[in-house]
Amino acid sequence: MYFRQFPTIPYDSKGTGEFKSVKNLLRRVGIRAKVKSNSMLYDTYDVKNGETPESIAFKLYGEAELHWVIMLVNDITDRFHDWPMTEAQFSQFVHDKYDNVDAVHHYEISQESGNTKKKIDIGTDNTDYPTATAITNYEHEQELQDAKRKIRLLDPSYIGQFKEEFKDLISESVI
Repeated sequence: MYFRQFPTIPYDSKGTGEFKSVKNLLRRVGIRAKVKSNSMLYDTYDVKNGETPESIAFKLYGEAELHWVIMLVNDITDRFHDWPMTEAQFSQFVHDKYDNVDAVHHYEISQESGNTKKKIDIGTDNTDYPTATAITNYEHEQELQDAKRKIRLLDPSYIGQFKEEFKDLISESVI
């Protein structure tokens, strides 16, 4: 469904003057900042272990093929690195990446003014801040995964309009 909307362009892959019509996979459409910031159009969602964009799209929109809407709304261009891993994948990833998952990755201190719940990464040396909290490699990677789990979902009542707008924008001529 997603790539069907892309325009075709003449392309000579061999340089022989024999052109074929191919989908222009380099074509991109972005969501306007004003639309992105409109919280009335979206719900926040925490991706559960093992959920995929397809499974969420099926539950929400009734079509697994609409996974591209979820990806586009959340600026996910690399499903394998931008989407949260399953618990098993995460465990394997962390153990492959680090010799010691319990070693200190960095230290954090609480922000002293404004939002005091916000943590400040002070790096790998806590000499100037001896009371700083040590964050392990595992905790650091877990925090990154938790951030990936928080996604926005387009309200199903707008899906038809969203698909039409995408179709119109992707097919517009750039010439």
